[in-house]
Amino acid sequence: MTHIVVLGAGLGGAIAAYEVREKIRKEDKITVVSKGAIYQFVPSNPWVAVNWRKRKDIEIDLRPVMKKKGINFVSTGASRVVPAENRLELEDGQSIAYDYLIIATGPDLAFDEIPGLGPQGFTQSICQVEHAEKAAAAFEAFCKNPGPIVVGAVQGASCFGPAYEFAMILDTELRKRRIRDKVPMTFVTSEPYIGHLGLDGVGDTKGLLESEMRNRHMKWITNARVTSVDAGMMHVEEVAEDGTVKATHSLPFAFSMMLPAFRGVSAIRGVDNLVNPRGFVLIDKHQRNPTYQNIFSIGVTVAIPPMGKTPVPVGVPKTGFMIESMVTATAHNIGALLRGKPADAEATWNAVCLADFGDGGVVFVAQPQIPPRNVNWSAKGGWVHMAKAGFESYFIGKIRKGESEPFYEKLVMDTLGIHKLKG
Repeated sequence: MTHIVVLGAGLGGAIAAYEVREKIRKEDKITVVSKGAIYQFVPSNPWVAVNWRKRKDIEIDLRPVMKKKGINFVSTGASRVVPAENRLELEDGQSIAYDYLIIATGPDLAFDEIPGLGPQGFTQSICQVEHAEKAAAAFEAFCKNPGPIVVGAVQGASCFGPAYEFAMILDTELRKRRIRDKVPMTFVTSEPYIGHLGLDGVGDTKGLLESEMRNRHMKWITNARVTSVDAGMMHVEEVAEDGTVKATHSLPFAFSMMLPAFRGVSAIRGVDNLVNPRGFVLIDKHQRNPTYQNIFSIGVTVAIPPMGKTPVPVGVPKTGFMIESMVTATAHNIGALLRGKPADAEATWNAVCLADFGDGGVVFVAQPQIPPRNVNWSAKGGWVHMAKAGFESYFIGKIRKGESEPFYEKLVMDTLGIHKLKG
């Protein structure tokens, strides 16, 4: 019997457990270790933050699902990965030994790197549903006494789509409430230009998003470095191409949501030869750590170099479609190794993103995600909002049923009618 452990039960970890279960042998055992038993559909958090969804709408208790699939589920978080001993130390003092480990923890949110940033400071977050609920309460209070809004992503962030989504969703909701005229909005981002997205743009995302923001009367600051946040005031340096400070801004706000930089979780951060200095897992083209060959990693916790030098640090996003391809490659490779075959599957790392704007949206397709690309396309339209709502329902249903077919590939390709773009 071989014991496979999946560390993390978010988007990557949950579907990895399902797919690996299908690939391993009958006698093998699989265990999922997660801090808590509730799965959250993170892409819906912007909707939760304006009360378009409630927390119960986007959460699933994984325990009965995993039990039905024959997967052992441990809802105690890991305190440390000890790769030299092939074991996990748990927060309750116990340990779990493994033969193969799949690290799918997601990120640690580095709010502490900027004074005053985050839910414990003066800005809101949509990175977790708990944060989104707090943001929803703050937004309702804001609407009773509206003022300026600042939304965006700080230096080192690698997830920009949700910032654009939330800015546009706020605009849509404020117009519905007939108070948009009382709310100046500023988008603050570490990107070198609007629509960069950590990917050097996809298709005409620069033109599409700039146009959308002009139409919605939003100002923006790019190459922005947030130095600190006080109650009702954000301090920002605008950086020139040569790295010098071009301008400083003190931006008043009555409501703000800023996405933080990510780093590896504490259970793996600082483990020699496993992670880089930010705590992201080092992998080869088969999702496998070069030093510890029985450790694989998928999702946001994977180390990917930035696209190139930018005046302000900008990370590379790991989108759902990309993560799904990592999962499939990992499941195939572990299944092959168990049968004495080589681990030869590689993730496609394509990106397909539906960015909802409340009353419309933008979609982009990047194949592969990192340029140069075979497909580099973007478009916008009112249909994107409906497509994302359909995707939410479909994906949550699949997680709830424990089904392991490729979620993103099937639904997104069907929705967009771009079957021929499959590489």
